[in-house]
Amino acid sequence: MDTKNDNKVLACVDQSPYADVIGDYAAWAAQRMGAPLELLHVIDRHPEVGSGHDHSGAIGINAQEKLLAELAADDQAKARSAREAGRVFLNRLRLRAIDAGVGVVDMRQRYGTLDETLAEQEAGVRLIVMGRRGASADASQRDLGRNVERTVRALHKPILTVTEAFTPPRRVLIAFDGGAMARKGVDMVAGSPLFSGLPIHLLMTGQPGADGPRQMEWARTQLQAAGFEVHTMIEPGDTESTIARAIDSHGIDLLVMGAYSHSPLRSWLRGSKTTDLLRAARIPTLLLR
Repeated sequence: MDTKNDNKVLACVDQSPYADVIGDYAAWAAQRMGAPLELLHVIDRHPEVGSGHDHSGAIGINAQEKLLAELAADDQAKARSAREAGRVFLNRLRLRAIDAGVGVVDMRQRYGTLDETLAEQEAGVRLIVMGRRGASADASQRDLGRNVERTVRALHKPILTVTEAFTPPRRVLIAFDGGAMARKGVDMVAGSPLFSGLPIHLLMTGQPGADGPRQMEWARTQLQAAGFEVHTMIEPGDTESTIARAIDSHGIDLLVMGAYSHSPLRSWLRGSKTTDLLRAARIPTLLLR
């Protein structure tokens, strides 16, 4: 997460109540990593919003060309309005990030879908920050994870998914199972200024194997060598509930875990453990692929 070419923190924002929270976490990350911040606003090319005009009786003799011209003009006007509203929205977030102390803040607007746009933009990105819900989400958690899963599967960079309020993280929990992705997460935390000075809790849960203690000792050694205060826990049981309890009992502010390691088809058939954990955690979660 800290290479020469992978430079900026990219905040994915839409005009939802969560935009300020996303911007605040992105500003926090950019400051700790000494990285520039870019605010990205993706405008849907095909919003599901009607014009409010009744064209049911418009088609008649020589009327088709006139109607098409009117519709094209309406589309152009809507596009201009969306661009201008987005520019004003992004500039407010830009000034908020500058006030928070970020040195370099850029803005970018694109038409398309978020996952496709991010796939095009991820070169040069160290960290992506996004909300778990957007402007179209309701207050329930029914659709939590749908857009997150599609986006995370499309990318190869760490993604920080944030919740409803900004709190500067003070304690970090790594969900550690000894696998390749978990070890990658330990190496990333050990080498990134994003976590510098924060106590790290390592939790192995589920059904730890006989070599669980040895794997935990490796992780502890890596983190302690990097100067971290480390606490380890091996607690067999249901992964979702065990992580949720650990977050509450240790005052954890940020969770680090691997994400969506199985195929989309398997997730559809059996459900996604990553999405279940995102529902249970209710705190910012750094997802690794």
